[in-house]
Amino acid sequence: MLEAYRKHVAEREAEGVPPKALNAEQVAGLVELLKNPPAGEEAVLVDLLENRIPPGVDEAAYVKAAFLTAIVKGEAESPLVSKEKAVELLGMMQGGYNIATLVDLLDIPELAELAGEKLKDTLLMFDAFHDVQEKMEAGNATAKAVIESWANAEWFTKRDKVAESIKMSIFKVTGEINTDDLSPAPDAWSRPDIPLHARAAFKMTRDGLTPEEHGVTGPISQIEEIKAKGYPVAFVGDVVGTGSSRKSATNSVLWFFGDDMPGVPNKRTGGVCFGSKVAPIFFNTMEDAGALVFEAPVDKINMGDVVEIRPYDGKILNEAGETVSEFSFKSDVILDEVQAGGRIPLIIGRGLTDKARTVLGLEPTQMFRTPVEPFETNKGYTLAQKMVGKACGVEGVRPGQYCEPKMTTVGSQDTTGPMTRDELKDLACLGFSADLVMQSFCHTAAYPKPVDVEMQHTMPDFIQTRGGVALRPGDGVIHSWLNRMLLPDTVGTGGDSHTRFPMGISFPAGSGLVAFAAATGVMPLDMPESVLVRFKGEMQPGITLRDLVHAIPYYGIKQGLLTVEKAGKINEFSGKVLEIEGLKNLSVEQAFELSDASAERSAAGCTITLEEDAVAEYLSSNITMLRWMIAEGYGDPRTLERRAKAMEEWLANPTLMRADSDAEYAHVIEIDLADIKEPIVCCPNDPDDAKLLSDVAGTKIDEVFVGSCMTNIGHFRAAGQLLAQNKEPLQTRFWMTPPTKMDASQLMEEGYYNTFGTAGVRTEMPGCSLCMGNQARVEANSTVLSTSTRNFPNRLGDGANVYLTSAELASIGAIMGKIPTPAEYFEKVKSLSSKSEEVYKYLNFDTMDAYTSKAATASVED
Repeated sequence: MLEAYRKHVAEREAEGVPPKALNAEQVAGLVELLKNPPAGEEAVLVDLLENRIPPGVDEAAYVKAAFLTAIVKGEAESPLVSKEKAVELLGMMQGGYNIATLVDLLDIPELAELAGEKLKDTLLMFDAFHDVQEKMEAGNATAKAVIESWANAEWFTKRDKVAESIKMSIFKVTGEINTDDLSPAPDAWSRPDIPLHARAAFKMTRDGLTPEEHGVTGPISQIEEIKAKGYPVAFVGDVVGTGSSRKSATNSVLWFFGDDMPGVPNKRTGGVCFGSKVAPIFFNTMEDAGALVFEAPVDKINMGDVVEIRPYDGKILNEAGETVSEFSFKSDVILDEVQAGGRIPLIIGRGLTDKARTVLGLEPTQMFRTPVEPFETNKGYTLAQKMVGKACGVEGVRPGQYCEPKMTTVGSQDTTGPMTRDELKDLACLGFSADLVMQSFCHTAAYPKPVDVEMQHTMPDFIQTRGGVALRPGDGVIHSWLNRMLLPDTVGTGGDSHTRFPMGISFPAGSGLVAFAAATGVMPLDMPESVLVRFKGEMQPGITLRDLVHAIPYYGIKQGLLTVEKAGKINEFSGKVLEIEGLKNLSVEQAFELSDASAERSAAGCTITLEEDAVAEYLSSNITMLRWMIAEGYGDPRTLERRAKAMEEWLANPTLMRADSDAEYAHVIEIDLADIKEPIVCCPNDPDDAKLLSDVAGTKIDEVFVGSCMTNIGHFRAAGQLLAQNKEPLQTRFWMTPPTKMDASQLMEEGYYNTFGTAGVRTEMPGCSLCMGNQARVEANSTVLSTSTRNFPNRLGDGANVYLTSAELASIGAIMGKIPTPAEYFEKVKSLSSKSEEVYKYLNFDTMDAYTSKAATASVED
């Protein structure tokens, strides 16, 4: 075991990273060596046991805990691990497999005090709290001391407070830093391997940064140069963390600029991060990881500067003592979060302290900072505020109010799922408290690497044994499935920034917070303000829903609520809930196209006002789909059946929430549909850069992509109709990827795949395909029309210039080899209007015999 491990250490050292954490098989080998240690290897073996095994409910942690338990019980011996040392190591394992042994030791006189000291610092007690309480009530003095310690929040007070003055060096990246920069999609396979994945951060050359190897390894030497100044390093940018909800982006920052965690291999915490604008999901993920994160002007702060940060004064000073920036925290509670080691430890710890104080008959503690309660306006609530209120058991929640809404639905996909899995292990989660947790495999199915294949084999069991639902590779995009599992007017989250429910509301998050929501069934939330987008009038012929999606940034720019320029960036949507109303006869499938794109506005969430008939039609279809899944062997069947019954309950008494007429919004944008007379596109390479078709017409196009969660079956029928009219060879490389296998099957049945093949379209397996850029990619430096979610630099291909458009416009561009003029566009799409009912017909599974007949056979064992 040692020989193989040392070979692994050498290989990793050559890559510039530490060795991986030990797996269960390696720990089993380590245990045998600890029982009979080779001469001269004693220190190495103890270090491996103490520092190179993951905590929580990881499989390796199980082996470690079993060995240490055997030591303290006298069932095993090691000359290197005494009973006292075993207790000490058990106390470092955070929670899970170590807890029962530590609690039992409270009754063993010679080890009780030491076990008690370790339990005082352990937050992940869950139901084991009651075991300690029972021992206290039975007269166990050590158990009482443990509960008194929890009640006094000693787990918190013994940690260092945030310093009044922090001297730091600055690592500043100018322009917009999106999560693709920090966690590149082509390197998604390595995200769970934090040190290795971090080396890909900023691997593409950009202003002020020089990668070690362009496209391979980021600016490691520049980072080391800043660190060599001898101070902690603050990570700074103009606009920080836009785009995907990747905990891996946070992990990359913290790997270079954070602090080691004792007993937790290859993971770091803490650090300082600020920017003129910090995207909300990235902000929250840094909060969760224990970073001091805030927004502050950075115009006078440059790469390599040495500054003094005064957190309590809200000032940043240069070496001459001059104030170069001032700031205030979103909430002073962040100071407690940093002291506790992160927002999640603080929430769990406060809950433990509250529970202990209740048991002891004490008043609630005043130890912790509390959010400032918003001023009560006596005005009405927005739709989002009502939905969150319902999830909290109250009428509504005001902007700025802290709450912990119930998470009814939680989604996880395969490039963030392995990190969510690891976070669940760290949280000692063996069963989900959220009503429905779903895992997809849409980002890796088409072109899996060996590590992806292993994940696809192991992840379903991990999810299903905890009561979750696991999809299968090839099923398609997470959102297109998860949306069909939603309940109206409920709240959820997901480890993908496009988890944007078309009914109800979701607040997407990084893997740590998603794991917390899945494990506990609630999620911390500082209720955001809302921006209302109110459509009125009638859509004009040839204008698509995607054009309305792009109309939101277009009108935002016109009203001064959004700028494209990164320096001094204005984005009034950022961190707020986007609430959309005024679109008549909107199906739930169509609504998702609007809610999905709220991610590109950096909005915290989105609501859509829908009609009861549309929701009822959608749920009726979805009940059949869920029971079809049960009959097809998907698990967990009890979770699927429970959700189907909840949908039936809603249909028996259908009601939908509505915003109050006197609800207050941060901004209101009114868009008259009659004024949108031509398509609107988002230009390279920024989803905020919305322009009219006439402004970009004539641009030569090399490649076209129709796919992603922004599409539904109607888009592919429309593309097929346009292709069928064309008799000339395609002028571009045309990629097409239906969002689900059900869409692909129906299109195949209707003959559209024959049309696509005849035209020379490259059809891909249902899933994400080009959208994320981690699978197939367009040619370098090509110009592309795409229906994908976003067009950040290098996302679809190195140096690619990507225009975001409707499927209809993209298909015409594919045929013509250029962006058409408005006249050319309208001439080609006019044929679709007479066939709109046939083309834009969605999948209603309750009317399709292949699904209803199978669903009728579904059965669930009690």
